[in-house]
Amino acid sequence: MSSENGQADGGAEGAPPEQLALIRESVRKARTPRAKPRTWRGAALAEHLPVARVLVDKGVLHLDRYFDYAVPEELDADAQPGVRVRVRFGAGRHRVREGRREGGGLIDGFLVERLAESDYSGPLAALAQVVSPEPVLSGELLGLARAVADRYAGSLADVLQLAVPPRNARAEQRPSPAPLPPPPAPEPGSWGRYEQGAAFLESLAAGGAPRAVWNALPGPQWSEELARAVAAALASGRGALVVLPDGRAVARVDAALTALLGRGRHAVLTADAGPEKRYAQWLAVRRGSVRAVVGTRAAMFAPVRDLGLVAVWDDGDDSHSEQHAPQPHAREVLLLRAAQDGCGFLLGSWSCTVEAAQLVETGWARPLVAGRERVRGTAPLVRTVGDEDLARDEAARAARLPTLAWQAVREGLRRGPVLVQVPRRGYVPRMACARCRAPARCRHCSGPLEAQGSDDLRCGWCGRGESGWHCPECGGFRLRAQVVGARRTAEELGRAFPAVPVRTSGREHVLDTVPAAPALVVSTPGAEPVAEGGYAAALLLDGWAMLGRPDLRAGEDALRRWIGAAALVRPQSAGGTVVVVAEPSLRPVQALVRWDPVGHAVRELAERAELGFPPVSRMAAVSGPGQAVGEFLRAVELPREAEVLGPVPLPVTAAGRPRRPGGPPPGEHWERGLIRVPPGRGAALASALKAAQAARTARGGGEAVRVRIDPPDIG
Repeated sequence: MSSENGQADGGAEGAPPEQLALIRESVRKARTPRAKPRTWRGAALAEHLPVARVLVDKGVLHLDRYFDYAVPEELDADAQPGVRVRVRFGAGRHRVREGRREGGGLIDGFLVERLAESDYSGPLAALAQVVSPEPVLSGELLGLARAVADRYAGSLADVLQLAVPPRNARAEQRPSPAPLPPPPAPEPGSWGRYEQGAAFLESLAAGGAPRAVWNALPGPQWSEELARAVAAALASGRGALVVLPDGRAVARVDAALTALLGRGRHAVLTADAGPEKRYAQWLAVRRGSVRAVVGTRAAMFAPVRDLGLVAVWDDGDDSHSEQHAPQPHAREVLLLRAAQDGCGFLLGSWSCTVEAAQLVETGWARPLVAGRERVRGTAPLVRTVGDEDLARDEAARAARLPTLAWQAVREGLRRGPVLVQVPRRGYVPRMACARCRAPARCRHCSGPLEAQGSDDLRCGWCGRGESGWHCPECGGFRLRAQVVGARRTAEELGRAFPAVPVRTSGREHVLDTVPAAPALVVSTPGAEPVAEGGYAAALLLDGWAMLGRPDLRAGEDALRRWIGAAALVRPQSAGGTVVVVAEPSLRPVQALVRWDPVGHAVRELAERAELGFPPVSRMAAVSGPGQAVGEFLRAVELPREAEVLGPVPLPVTAAGRPRRPGGPPPGEHWERGLIRVPPGRGAALASALKAAQAARTARGGGEAVRVRIDPPDIG
């Protein structure tokens, strides 16, 4: 037995010859690499376009550029633009043999283009491997990713990690189905309820590119209406893309599209599908087999060919904001796609965000709304319970639930299920005037005032102390912060109606639907299940817990969540009633009573324009350890018009508690500075921050600083 065989066999010296041969063969196969990348030393290069321009998968800003590599002749056929490749990265000029650079670690990348010659004067390393001949990165997707990276001061590699899913070999080897012919133009259906609804569909079906902000009527018809808009775009021979906040909404639109057009005309892109199925669906879209896509925020980059429509539903939902760098928002990405591809755009919601109102106010999009008579005919009756009512109500003082709410629940349970919306745990109130409830804001930057101690009132944006505050609305001098216990209120409801089943829907377990039988459905905002035939009544409890959040969007977000729950209730003509426990004089409460989210958003937009708030201004947040944030703010070359607010300390994340977006890791003390610029200077701000961050990472060392453009939670 040779020494080589002895090493291979290990402790099997006493085994029979047949078993030894089997062991040697198994070891030989195990040691054979499946696809070992080569250095291609001495190999001939491709005769035509021998240079490959590659984007390496390194998400650091100072390497956010393309690198040139030589194309070996053996890889010439597969090394086409858009394919995944592996290259050796990090070898210095001194590691050159036979005129080619060698060494360095293997790293993944995308081949962007083939060139006849390189701008780089030194020796080029060769491509190590073409991972797959499947082109996954088109020129359109690359252009979109670059625009998103510039918009959010991020790296192109980070954006492509969000845009291109990981490879799955089995899905890649299977052929995609043949594309189906365009369907006929759909009938308007329930779009006829809107003043310009039928015209919007006709324009899409005729190949037009209408842009609309759609204020949907209450009820479940929104999913069917979205499906008809997709069908109209497909009828014109073009593609469509719909981005929704969660899997439940995706399932509803998926079912509506299947009922309208049948199977095989659209793909569903969600994380729940699993890597193989999701990648197979993505490839079907990339290959042109499917022309319509419905999915969650990751679908905003779906490579739909010849886009005719991009649509987003409920753009105010937190789920539309990506948590991975550079943290783009689905609405902004679809706006970039609509401008880049010249396609139609549809932003729909039961409510209306300030960004949506700005699109209409600037003339970029047209409003798509129903008449007031139609709105009143589909909306439930909304009643309010304020502080004065609670003070006079003996039942409210004893059980933390007003008599009006008790009556609404009792009457509703006779006809069907009743929805009870309670705020999530962890809502922190901001300070407000004790007399008129107007939010207390800083005199210098209009940021929210926070009570650090009994006598220490400071701005949450710029950190300036505030003494002698008085309310500019009513002249009051007293402040308040009130939160009513949501959990105890829900428990009281369960004890008050012992014979009625109680169902809960929240973070741990989210219900999709509930039957039409009488029941109490207790849900956190955004997790409300759909009731068959609609809810008979709804209670919106602890309004101060949402209105009192220390955030610029507190009123807008509270109204959006209230309307999202109230839209699931039957119309007033069918006995549908909503009771909201909040001060009736507050603007969001009045907008809910009148069912006028558009008017509320327009007034919010006017106030933000006057005070210099987003989205009229552009804003960036720089957060990290205090010393690192200070060094960064001193080093960055900001536009002349930029205004720096802060930095101020961020709340410390307790161990075991979930980390808020933009917050520090548990136990760490961070600070945050805000930078805002006037309209038209957002690109200059992003460019300056990206250059400063790139210079900082290139130097190495020091503590990391996080940069977020247009953060949704600025306080």
